[in-house]
Amino acid sequence: MLSRSSWANTIQILSIALPIGISFYTFQTMSYTIDVYRGLVPPQRNIVDFGAYVTLFPQLIAGPIVQYKTVAYDLEHRRESVSEASEGLQRLVIGLGKKVLIANQMGAIWEDIAAMSDPTAVTAWIGAIAYTFQIYFDFSGYSDMAIGLGHFFGFHFLENFNYPYESRSVTEFWRRWHISLSTWFREYVYIPCLLYTSPSPRDA
Repeated sequence: MLSRSSWANTIQILSIALPIGISFYTFQTMSYTIDVYRGLVPPQRNIVDFGAYVTLFPQLIAGPIVQYKTVAYDLEHRRESVSEASEGLQRLVIGLGKKVLIANQMGAIWEDIAAMSDPTAVTAWIGAIAYTFQIYFDFSGYSDMAIGLGHFFGFHFLENFNYPYESRSVTEFWRRWHISLSTWFREYVYIPCLLYTSPSPRDA
């Protein structure tokens, strides 16, 4: 019988290159499959439209996660216009500003303080605050840019952040932070699990 070290030596790690945004591909194709199974949306017969949904590039890197039922109409009836492009450009610039002017600068402050061997309490607090701002404005900025790019192509993605740092509880914070992710888990994981595990009237 091979020892643990022998097994480790015999197993070769496969160097498989996965596509960028693989989690978003997975979330989106799962939501489509589940919604079709539930009868919430009709099956997409057009392979081009289905491929466009799965590979919507504006939000594949950092979200928001797009459910098929929220863009099903846009896939077949979207219209590009100057007003849509103008709105998209405004949102794109806002997101880019969040990323470049705020998130990157807060990240630089955090990195400098994290590299200190013995920071003071005040310095440590400044670093922690800078890190929280970096995380929010980085993620929120990417979401804004994705929503803006979507407008250029006639798509209307749902909002992904709703001022989470104004929350008064952890529950409220979760509802405001990465809304598309929490919505996805609520609709496809939490609620089905509750329905599956809850006792039926016969068992009551």
